[in-house]
Amino acid sequence: MIKKILFTVLGCAISFNAHAQQAAEAQEPQSSLRANFKRISLDLSSTEVKNADLYQNSSVSALSADGESIVKGVFDFALEYQKADSRWDNSLYMIYGKKKTKPYDGPNITNKSDDQILLTTDYAHGIWNYHEAKVGPFVNLGYETNFTTENGAARRKIFRGKTGLKLFDGKYFSDLYIAAVGEYDMTYDDNSKFGAEIGMKAKFPVRDGVDFEVNGYYREYLAYSKYEYEDLKYDLNAEVRMNVLIVDDWKLSLSPFAKYRMAESRGAGKAGSNFSIGISLMFNDIYNIW
Repeated sequence: MIKKILFTVLGCAISFNAHAQQAAEAQEPQSSLRANFKRISLDLSSTEVKNADLYQNSSVSALSADGESIVKGVFDFALEYQKADSRWDNSLYMIYGKKKTKPYDGPNITNKSDDQILLTTDYAHGIWNYHEAKVGPFVNLGYETNFTTENGAARRKIFRGKTGLKLFDGKYFSDLYIAAVGEYDMTYDDNSKFGAEIGMKAKFPVRDGVDFEVNGYYREYLAYSKYEYEDLKYDLNAEVRMNVLIVDDWKLSLSPFAKYRMAESRGAGKAGSNFSIGISLMFNDIYNIW
């Protein structure tokens, strides 16, 4: 059911983007190389986690504790090289958060609410024009790990590759894709995994200085080289936020947000989930290099 809903949303999003692009005026040409500080933020949020007792040894920190987030720092940066028919992004995404938490079997303590480092390189080549957006094959290579470990959990160490079809550089949808995924996971023991993924990143203007942002993915694993209790069967990650510019000269915004993460491991039998709402003080800007 989840897959049917997500593929329906994917189709509707492409159609919506086409109509928006048809009505839009021609965009100004972009610089070939730019530094895109997508988000540098300090987030305050409240978090609820379900079935945390089943995920105490998981390397996915967002699933392993229950409590109230205190503070979270986010750094999202990309060096983007763009030509008329292609785009090459080299990205660094880092997030780290601390929270007061009450584990399922103990007193209040302070531990992590989130912990991720993700390095990626992504190349997309437009073969077709879908109104003003480009559509074509893409390849994405990345490495995912953590800053620290807690409660005996292993440090996450995953090399990941994706390839598929992407709509990119649209008026609203900067990325809309479907892909095959391969992973080489060294977190617990060397393990190769294969699956499929759909995802999107979109931004919709509400009025001058205010925009609504949506991004997320759904990944389902279809084959493994060996059995590992903690390996995920599927992973759903979605975030929505309203960015309100408060200091134009400094590019500072206040951004209320809601974030949802749900995943199920092969051995748990039930999904773990993490739902958080909060507000962030955010800086974002783009610097043209040439």
